[in-house]
Amino acid sequence: MAKAVLILSGGLDSTTLMYDLLNKGIEVHAISFFYGQKHSKELECAHILCDKLNVPHKIIDLEVLNEVAPSALTRSEIEVPEGQYDSDNMKATAVPNRNMVMLALATAYAISIGANYVAYGAHAGDHTIYPDCRPKFVKHMTDAIASCDWSKVELLVPYLYMTKGEIVKVGLSLDVDYSSTWTCYKGGDKACGKCGSCTERLEAFAFANAVDPIEYETTEEESE
Repeated sequence: MAKAVLILSGGLDSTTLMYDLLNKGIEVHAISFFYGQKHSKELECAHILCDKLNVPHKIIDLEVLNEVAPSALTRSEIEVPEGQYDSDNMKATAVPNRNMVMLALATAYAISIGANYVAYGAHAGDHTIYPDCRPKFVKHMTDAIASCDWSKVELLVPYLYMTKGEIVKVGLSLDVDYSSTWTCYKGGDKACGKCGSCTERLEAFAFANAVDPIEYETTEEESE
């Protein structure tokens, strides 16, 4: 049986990819990272999902990344922007070179357990905001991962040219438990519904003609 190490954030894209890989008969080993993110609730979701699907799960402390790569996702003095996901201000949520660091560690793990693949859920909506989700980056990392060891490990990024709405459609066909995923960047008890990440998630479910099963904060004006 083929084996993959999946970078699992506990969010919508990587969770869909986990179900997708399992559905294809691939043995999945999930790896998640704590890098000081405000929305660390995503790691709780990742644990719940892996426990539900009997997927081995590691959480790696990568908080040192916050020391060298500050971002609105990790620093209290930098506010998480609201608005459309593809807006220029969303670049404040980029953690410089985060995916290269995570992919390097995931690759080391894959080599150590004899896995065939390393997988992560970069998609088309990320291209303008996060340089380490662009096709050019993926190409270079594919080459680096394939040549960093005597073992052959392939980088899988199957959603690279898909929108989040298209990913949700895939997930719905696989009965993904989206109620146990977390997307909001603000780190509250409920999703804010206003940050770029929440906005994109809600638009994705609307595109798929589905209702997002998680709870969102409701302002007093909205509840009147």
